[in-house]
Amino acid sequence: MNKGAQESVPRHPCNTVRWNRWRYTLWAPTYDAVAGGFNGARRRAFELLALNPGERLLVAGAGTGLDLPYVPAGVEVSAVDVTPAMLKRLEAKAAELGIRVDARVMDAQALEYPDASFDAVVLHLILAVVPDPVRCLREVERVLKNGGRVSVMDKFLPPAGWGRLLLRLANPIMGLVASETNRELGPMLSATRFTVVHEEPAVGRGWFRLVMLRKP
Repeated sequence: MNKGAQESVPRHPCNTVRWNRWRYTLWAPTYDAVAGGFNGARRRAFELLALNPGERLLVAGAGTGLDLPYVPAGVEVSAVDVTPAMLKRLEAKAAELGIRVDARVMDAQALEYPDASFDAVVLHLILAVVPDPVRCLREVERVLKNGGRVSVMDKFLPPAGWGRLLLRLANPIMGLVASETNRELGPMLSATRFTVVHEEPAVGRGWFRLVMLRKP
């Protein structure tokens, strides 16, 4: 585990928990329309997670609950987000779907759960948002049981090419209004014990990736 990797993860100067709560409060009324384009990737993620009845699932950075329709019956769901306005919409969606969800306002960088609490964790469109993605991953590692799995879906820098340069240039604006565009998954994972067990393009010709992780 490379603890120095945390310092190599870029961060927009405005990216704080307080700023995220404020900007996603503004995004909340239109978030489903904006992020609904990822529903196919969400469905695929839950196919790969292969959750079983009785397992405990944590949806970190749960937003308005766009992952909920794909959770299999019998799975115990906990959902956390720093933005109360988002969770209010999640709770309404859960009620419509008839799904029981333990929804809490909570920072995914400081999870208020005991060690080894969950069988699986969903990290969809959050690692490019949180100020400290390494801290988030380490918290997920802590609350996950040994052998537990994680679904990551987010945008990451390509290894080379014009796309990499353009995403770095876009970060000052995108990092202010939405999420970071210049993060790489490899350096983040090097600070954890997670192993990549599957990876595939998700949305945007591979700009967004779907990655399955497992804790030893």
